Amino acid sequence: MEFLDTVFVVVIIIFSVIIHEVMHGVAADALGDPTARYAGRLTLNPIPHIDVFGSILLPVLCALSPGGFIFGWAKPVPYNPYNLFRSPRWGEAIVAAAGPASNLVIALITSLVIRLNIFPDTAGVLLYIVAINVSLMLLNLIPVPPLDGSKILSSLLPKSFGYDALRDRMEQNPFLGFGIVLLLIVVLGGAFGTLVYGIAHAITGV
Repeated sequence: MEFLDTVFVVVIIIFSVIIHEVMHGVAADALGDPTARYAGRLTLNPIPHIDVFGSILLPVLCALSPGGFIFGWAKPVPYNPYNLFRSPRWGEAIVAAAGPASNLVIALITSLVIRLNIFPDTAGVLLYIVAINVSLMLLNLIPVPPLDGSKILSSLLPKSFGYDALRDRMEQNPFLGFGIVLLLIVVLGGAFGTLVYGIAHAITGV
C-alpha cells in the first residue's frame, strides 16, 4: 500500500473508532448513565479518544500488512452499567451494540453515496471507508472480552451458563482478549480480509 493510501486508511480508522466509542457513550447517556458526558467523551474531537497503540500503531501495521485485515480502537468510553435504569435488562447490550451499529451505518451511508454516483471519481476511495467500517463492525462483534460482542452475548445467555464469570476474568486481563484478536489477525487475516471486501463490494456494487 502506498504512503498516501496508508495515511488515508489510518485517518479513516481513527475517526471510525472515535464515532464507535462516542456512540457507546450516547447510548449509555440515553439509558440514564451520564458518565461519558461528565468525562467529556461525547465529542468527535479526537484528542480525548486517541489510544497510541490501538488508534495509530495498530492501524498502520494493518495498512502495511497483506491480507486486508483492518482493525483499531480508541480509548474506551466509560459508563456505569448500574446507571442504565431505563433498560436494566438489555442496557449493557444496547450500549455495546451501539458501537458496531455506528460502523454499519457509516458503511451503508457511504455505500449509498457510491451507488447514487454522487462523487463518481471517488468510488475506489469510498470503498475503503466501507471496508474499514465493515471490518470494525464484524471484529467488535466477536464475543471475546473486552470486545462488544462479549457484552451482547452476556446479555443473551442465561446466567446459569457461566459466561459472565469467564468474561469478568478476561476483562481483568484485557491483554488476553486483545492477544486472541491479534492471533486471529495473524492466522485468519487473509480470509477475513476476503470476507470484508466481499461484503463491501456486495453492498456498494463496485
